[in-house]
Amino acid sequence: MPQVVRPRFAVLHGTHPAAPLPQRFRSLADRAAVEVLHRAARVLVASLPVLTDRLVEALYEQEPGYRAAIDSDRAEVWQEVHHSLRHNVGSLIQPREFRDAAHRTSRWIGEIRAEQGVPLDAVLHAFRMGGAMVWQDLVDETARRDPDDVRLLVHVAADVWNFVDEHCGIVADAYRQAERRLSWRRENQQRLMVAALLDGTARIADVGEAAAMLGLPEQGRYAVLAVASVRSGGPQQSAPARPRVTLPTALPPDAAPTVGPDGPSYAAPATTLWHTGPDAAFAILRLTGGLGDPGDPGELHAIADALDAPAGTRAGIGSAVDGLAALGDARRLAETALRACPAAGGTVVLDEHLPDALVVSSPALGSALADRVLGPLDRLDPSDRDVILETLTAWLDADGSAQRAGARLYCHRNTVLNRLRRFEQLTGRCLTRPRDAVEVSLALAARRLLGA
Repeated sequence: MPQVVRPRFAVLHGTHPAAPLPQRFRSLADRAAVEVLHRAARVLVASLPVLTDRLVEALYEQEPGYRAAIDSDRAEVWQEVHHSLRHNVGSLIQPREFRDAAHRTSRWIGEIRAEQGVPLDAVLHAFRMGGAMVWQDLVDETARRDPDDVRLLVHVAADVWNFVDEHCGIVADAYRQAERRLSWRRENQQRLMVAALLDGTARIADVGEAAAMLGLPEQGRYAVLAVASVRSGGPQQSAPARPRVTLPTALPPDAAPTVGPDGPSYAAPATTLWHTGPDAAFAILRLTGGLGDPGDPGELHAIADALDAPAGTRAGIGSAVDGLAALGDARRLAETALRACPAAGGTVVLDEHLPDALVVSSPALGSALADRVLGPLDRLDPSDRDVILETLTAWLDADGSAQRAGARLYCHRNTVLNRLRRFEQLTGRCLTRPRDAVEVSLALAARRLLGA
């Protein structure tokens, strides 16, 4: 009945009256209309199975959102529709007796359809279709008994459609509440699964389920990014609540990244998988191999270049691993890379800083090496000691070129050579001997990274 079934904007926006509509004055015609309504509604109650069959068939033909549910379990949908019609038609006759039961039924339908994934628009359309069908049957039954009584139903039409609107609002509220619960449950399950993968506690039998849940290939190539910050008062780390990262264009579009802009308080794209630990936040990086061979670190280097981290941010990218099951190893590698970051902040790709990684992997041995190799310098005046260490570092960074080291330090190459000879005299090391050069390099890394 197009003249009766009109748009309900409040329902479409999920709102409905917070309180019952005010009681209006009932004329004699209204009382007669209520009697006509009750009489026709009693006939509908007696023929509810037929009405239910018609409505289920109409839903199947006119509402695509219900077809899958009806095909899956037609009997279940039939029972749901019958239950709703029985309480709602009963409410037209005995509002006080049926009101609470009708509300519970509508809430239950909203919740169960949300859990089944039936679109909310489809559920609301089903309720409006049911309301239209009930109203049409009321009119038809009244016309059959006494055509003159049809005009009396006009006096109760607003009440009937307000009733339909009220229940559409109840359904919408219940649906959205259930949807929020389901969303929270899915997000919580995803967080737990990501945490288990990164902790290395996920069972092998669950990896396939994890891949499906997270939308990641089980046998893909992965690395882990660890991000933390340095407090202004010292080297103590604090984990960002949720980092914001912009990944290089060679990675999948859904992982596309930027770190920033306010230090440790970041926010990643919705599709980036993060896990926040007590000392750092970890992101799962899906690698493509598009920047070189699978074993080439070029892709990891590109990711590091894309991390425009502000001052005081530390980021470590571990080596690539094969498969989701190896993400626990990838996390430990990322933590090692993070420990190899300079105290003032920066980004470290583990594959490009393996000597530093060796030092931070065994702090006690690193400190012992630094004390053995560099300890004799501590007897010097601090400023004198720092000049020798700075010169030694610059010379190693310049691949043993005194000329380039002098350019970096703004001094003559002979000054560099004199300082290096003094170091050799104080420590008994020979920088031209490969073994000594390796020990000196590791000792400098230990002092820089461990404060040894």
